Amino acid sequence: MTTDPERVAPFGRDASHLVGRPLAVVAPADPDDVVDLVRWARRSHTPLVPRGGGTSLDGESVPTDGAVVVDLSGWNRIRKVDGDGLWARVEPGVVNWQLQRALSPRGLFFPPNPGSWTTSTIGGNVGTNASGMRSFRYGPTRSWVREVDAVLGTGDWVHLGSRVAKRSVGPDLLQSFVGSEGTLGIATEVTVRLAPVPAMRRGVVVPVPRAARLGRWVASLSRLPESGLSAVEYLDRGCAAALAEQREARWPSGSSLLLLEVEASSPAESTRRLARLRRALRSLGAGEPVTVFEDADELWTLRGKSGDVLLERYGYHVREDVAVPLDRVDALARELRRIARAENVLFFLFAHLGEGSLHPNYVVDPTTRPAERIRARVLRAARSFGGTISAEHGIGSLKRAFLSEELGAGAIALLWALKRACDPDGILNPGKLYPAPRAG
Repeated sequence: MTTDPERVAPFGRDASHLVGRPLAVVAPADPDDVVDLVRWARRSHTPLVPRGGGTSLDGESVPTDGAVVVDLSGWNRIRKVDGDGLWARVEPGVVNWQLQRALSPRGLFFPPNPGSWTTSTIGGNVGTNASGMRSFRYGPTRSWVREVDAVLGTGDWVHLGSRVAKRSVGPDLLQSFVGSEGTLGIATEVTVRLAPVPAMRRGVVVPVPRAARLGRWVASLSRLPESGLSAVEYLDRGCAAALAEQREARWPSGSSLLLLEVEASSPAESTRRLARLRRALRSLGAGEPVTVFEDADELWTLRGKSGDVLLERYGYHVREDVAVPLDRVDALARELRRIARAENVLFFLFAHLGEGSLHPNYVVDPTTRPAERIRARVLRAARSFGGTISAEHGIGSLKRAFLSEELGAGAIALLWALKRACDPDGILNPGKLYPAPRAG
């Protein structure tokens, strides 16, 4: 454990604008250490905040003042890979990119690839149910977790889930743990499902006309037979231009862009699928020229820098994460722009368009009242169109006050009951996820 202020200070923040003042940082050596740590924290009433890569965007890993940060970034061993069974057992500090590199020679991969995949950890991916560009086909982290070993806030060790493909033994406790943001227990080991790497993965960048109906485009592309589409992403003109300027992106300038990935089992199949896709895009009124990235990961690494580029250019600002049904995507996008005009602030939008998952960015100091007002308007707009206040970033501390509006009082009571059962003293990551209980 260290209490040295200079060494502790970096653990007081994540990728959000929030800052905490932790009391100390501890790096447990093994699961027994974690058990001892949690039991000590219960006795001393000391908050504990699990932390991996610190890439969370809503304050999930920002400690409350006086908390002890549990640094799991050193827990980065890949324990076992079973190529026949298509699973891997890893420690929670394994970085997403590190796992992909280790799996590549075996012809396997772990599908969730959030924009922060070069620094985010598997434990963090589980904690927020992270998604990423290829979730259009493969879904979020939740779909790829088989087992989790964890130490609850009681100090008890639990094993959740199973490697079997089908299991019916009551409510799925594993799925309650995924997305819990370190508020129920501290993961010490995770078993994830794997998939075979497609023989070919090509990225495709398509200019989008101003009048395009994005929801209709996605619906049409989703129905395209044997398309091989595994990602459908979107950058508005501002985001595309900023990336081109600061990351030297080689794509058409002057318009919004659709970013696609096409998987195939052979060069011939890839050629056929690209030709079919181009015909479909022409029928929708897509612009030219279409740019093809032979290595799709080159495109996704670039796309994953969207948030970083805006942060570098404008500093901390309101960065949101909402989702709506596809038939409401265009309506929500219009409303998000109306909010920017009404508040007289710069606006940028990028999106996991294939799932109706939008990331609006408003250039305003996130600590100010206007920022609070914008965030509230954005979250309530998404809800008004039948959507959600968080598609993939989680709730953290920034959005917990809005969770009751989406879930309702009954569901919130259930969440609190689960929290109290797993963490009766409230020592694990306090101030996150759960709305503050009403007085009385």
